[in-house]
Formats: sequence, structure tokens, C-alpha cells
Amino acid sequence: MTTLYQFLDQRCDTQNDLKALIVAVADAGIAIAKLASQNGVDGASLGSATGSQNDDGDDQKQLDILADELVAKAAKDAKAAIYFSEEQDDAIALHPDGRLALAADPLDGSSNIDVNIAIGTIFSIFKADDISNGLPPSGRYQLAAGMIVYGPQTVLLFTFGDEVLAFALNDDRQFTKMIWQVAISQTSHEFAINAANAPLWSETITAYIDDRLGRTAKPAANMRWVGSLVAEAYRILRRGGIFLYPQDSRPGYEQGRLRLVYEANPIGMLIEAAGGSASDGTNAILDAPVTTLHQRIPLFFGSRDEVTKLLTFTSPTA
Repeated sequence: MTTLYQFLDQRCDTQNDLKALIVAVADAGIAIAKLASQNGVDGASLGSATGSQNDDGDDQKQLDILADELVAKAAKDAKAAIYFSEEQDDAIALHPDGRLALAADPLDGSSNIDVNIAIGTIFSIFKADDISNGLPPSGRYQLAAGMIVYGPQTVLLFTFGDEVLAFALNDDRQFTKMIWQVAISQTSHEFAINAANAPLWSETITAYIDDRLGRTAKPAANMRWVGSLVAEAYRILRRGGIFLYPQDSRPGYEQGRLRLVYEANPIGMLIEAAGGSASDGTNAILDAPVTTLHQRIPLFFGSRDEVTKLLTFTSPTA
């Protein structure tokens, strides 16, 4: 079996900074997986709210805080220049002479901690020199991106842009390469959206969902919704489909809900590397300019044919 460390030694033989940062994030993921597995055991209540909120107004859970501390330490130990976190109001400066920067959502899906549904860590790596005015660059400048999914298996998925690599955590607490050749099916009969928000959708999203439900065209598709971005992305990477989180009419959701830097860009890089598409409803997610650190954006991703079909509904020229 090929371990993550062996693979990176071969793949990143002259990129020691990048190798060190990926290994450090993976090690943080191992620690987070262990913590998550102990929720509710011996008094541990990691899904309980801390009473504070992050910059986006989300209630922070105990495991959110611990995961952020672990990922921040990983960035520091790997001598990254700066750490951008979904859980922090501002960027954290680390090593002035560091050549890389790390952006992360340390614990995606934290509302699912207590119900034993897959949660995860999402991360993005880019050159420190590409930071401008304190902001990361657009998604096209990512050197690597990935996610760690804490579910029945703990799985690390990451890409340098050319393919998606999959590693599963084994009993020896090492990530070992999976035989899974990660590639998204270009057609699918599944879509993921929070149907509870249907009264708030735009007419174009409503029309697309009506189409997928078989109200205006056949065959009908099946709906899925987990409420954990990493779980939705993992399912789509495994068997295709499309994920939709559009903007809607609620205050604060007019520009979308998911974060461009911490969620949309790294997931978009994974999806494109696996042969799928990721869009804001008009343009590719990876082309979206970063204007604020906690910028929100609509996010649609998955099988290329499904995203293309969606764009026939949402494109201004449609």
C-alpha cells in the first residue's frame, strides 16, 4: 500500500513546502477524526454551541474551535506565511518568509456533529506571493485543494489540478492510497438542494427544479440533501449528480450563502479536476474574483451535463 507520505515524496520531490503543508493538514485531519469519534463519550459534547459566532454569523460548536486550532497549528508547523480561516474574522500572519498560504473551513457541516453524518475539513493552498491587499487570489491560482471527510471512512481527497487523489485512513492512523479512480459521471439522475427554501428561489431555479422533478420534462430525477457540503461533494464525486445552493430572497442570502475562499474555490478545483463543472450560475467558480475575505457566492457543481443544463436556465442570455 502506498501511504500519503510515500506518494508525496515521489510527486513533490522538489516542492518541500507544498509537501509539508499537505502532510500537516492531513495530520490535523487525523486528530480531528479522533476527536469527532469521541463526541458524546465520557462527557465530551463537541456538537454543543459555544455561545459565540464566526464572521458569517454561524454558531460555533466546540469541535469548530478545536478543529480551527488544529488546522492553524498545522499551517504554523509547516511554516506557511498566512492562515485564512472561515472561523476567524481576519487572516492570521505566521511566518514572514513563508512561501505558501493556507485557507480552510476547519469543520464543514458542524450542525451534523451530533447526528453522526459525515462532516469534514476543506482546504486550499496557494502562493503567498499571490496574496494581494490581504486577500487570496481567484481559484485558478490554487496550487492544491482538497477535503477530508469524517464519515464511515476518514478519506482525504486532494488535487494539484490534473487529477483527484484519494487516501483512506487505515487502522495504523496512516492515509493510504485508494484504488478509486476519481472521475465524475457526466450524466446523473440525482440533484441536491434544500427544498425547504423553494418559496425563496428565483424563477430560473424553480424552473430547473421543476424540470428535474419531471414536472416539465421526463425522466424525473431523485433529490438528495445532507446539509454537509463535504458529504454532498463526496457523493457526487462517487456517482455523479448536481449540487445547488443558489442565492435567494432572505436577508444575507442575496449573493449566495457559501464562502468563495473556504468552500467554493477548493470544492470547485476538486470537481473540475475530476471532470465535472462548478459555476456561480453564470461563470466558472474558479474565475470569480475575491473581493472580501468572507465573500459569499451561489454554488452549483457536479456532472458536466447537468451543470450545462442548469446554465441554460440561469444564464442571462438564456
